[in-house]
Amino acid sequence: MTSSGTNRAVPGVGRERSGVVRGAEGEEPGASPEAAREGPGADHEEPEAAAAGPAPASAAWELLLPAVAAPPRARGRTLQTGLREAVRSGRLAPGTRMPSSRALAADLGVSRGLITEAYEQLTAEGYLRSDRGAGTWVGGAARAVGPRARDRAPRPAGVRADFVPGTPDLSLFPRSAWAAAHRAVLAELPHRALGYPDPRGLPGLRTALAGLLARRRGVVADPERIVVVSGVAQAMTLLGFVLHARGAPAVGVEDPGSPEHGALFASAGVRTVPLPLDAEGLAVGPLTASGVRAVVTTPAHQFPTGLAYSARRRAQLLDWARSVDGMVIEDDYDGDFRYDRAPVGALQGLDPERVAYTGSVSKSLAPGLRLGWLLVPGSHVEEVVERKRTMDLGNPVLDQALLARFVERGDYDRQLRRCRNAYRERRDVLVAELEEHFPGTEVSGIAAGLHAVAALPGRYGPQDRFLARAAAAGVAVRPSAHYGTTAGDGVRLVLGYAHLPPARIREGVRLLADAAGSPGPAEEAPAL
Repeated sequence: MTSSGTNRAVPGVGRERSGVVRGAEGEEPGASPEAAREGPGADHEEPEAAAAGPAPASAAWELLLPAVAAPPRARGRTLQTGLREAVRSGRLAPGTRMPSSRALAADLGVSRGLITEAYEQLTAEGYLRSDRGAGTWVGGAARAVGPRARDRAPRPAGVRADFVPGTPDLSLFPRSAWAAAHRAVLAELPHRALGYPDPRGLPGLRTALAGLLARRRGVVADPERIVVVSGVAQAMTLLGFVLHARGAPAVGVEDPGSPEHGALFASAGVRTVPLPLDAEGLAVGPLTASGVRAVVTTPAHQFPTGLAYSARRRAQLLDWARSVDGMVIEDDYDGDFRYDRAPVGALQGLDPERVAYTGSVSKSLAPGLRLGWLLVPGSHVEEVVERKRTMDLGNPVLDQALLARFVERGDYDRQLRRCRNAYRERRDVLVAELEEHFPGTEVSGIAAGLHAVAALPGRYGPQDRFLARAAAAGVAVRPSAHYGTTAGDGVRLVLGYAHLPPARIREGVRLLADAAGSPGPAEEAPAL
């Protein structure tokens, strides 16, 4: 293999003669008669009658200049990469005749053998084509690709105030503490730990989570039953696959409830059955009549209504699960954030053999970390672990070790306190602003979580008209009707506040009031 060449000046690059077809008659001045008998990529000069196709622009060869400056061992690889990019980008168009290896080598100041090898490699890959005695040409197989990846993360565009629920304040992410934990973990993690992990998760993290969840949420947390997952979404999908494998055709979901559950279970081949709520939580009568043997619930703080399941309803749900040999799936998505009292303990603590419990750091740290947990009933552990193994071979080791250290050193508890204090203040600000700008508004649900449900007086309706005015003013709000409820002639909104500083909440409510034509506190409220 010849991969080195003289590192002399590049006489032809950037001038008109560089890289163009040398002589329409088909022969480079001084070419030897033996050239026509060499293989692909050699100096095959095209006969006069065959001369055709566009001549390559000299600018295309500028992509090859890094090959000249590359170290000798990397020069061939760099040259081939530059040629591929020139073809992919269209700077070397299909049908373009390449200069002879001798001519291009002279222009670039490298050895002819290096050019010949590059031509042969790209001919084998399909970027170039070579006809004996007719020269080397750009092939037509390659297609240009987009210049950059697009960011398709869900973000509201063009809004002045965003009250859409579900997002924490990402500016509260503890960057300094997380960075310190990152450095410590990298320094301490043994080499063997960087191999494929136990699909359940690192033992250190599962042990740390067991202690955290038992202390904060009252769960019965055996580390051997904890599976580290990529958030609640993956937990639901894993359970869906296991339920489908056991022959369950459907799973019950709250109505109204999270709009994501249907798609998650559908991806596992399980359909969802919407089940209504009453003042105490999921209605047991319709649940029993539905025939399902698994149901998803949010008992600590129901989404989106904001209610907490009563003690009586929690007991009835467990009685139902025992009677049908079924399972309650508890989504404890924001159970740590209760502002008027200590959080109610998780349902799982009452019967860990009938409740699958899941949560994540999405609301306390950041959803982009993709870290969560699933506590599985003993009868389902092995199936869930095997499905997790085949799905992704386990979560990233470094991220797991980071979270374990964060929990063990008390940083996670400090983060929860910081977020709870900030979100409680923001909820209070939202309630006060609604009362000032929309007198008579009722905020329902418990004082908890990252969202509130606000029922505006009927004079601000109808709801469709109110929403249209809000959108025109650049205020993003979510109607409760989106989740399956109706508001009659009034307006009922699910308002997220956790991601908004108090000043932005005040500004957003004011913009909403201006759009709705809302009166001040002492004025008569006009009809819309």
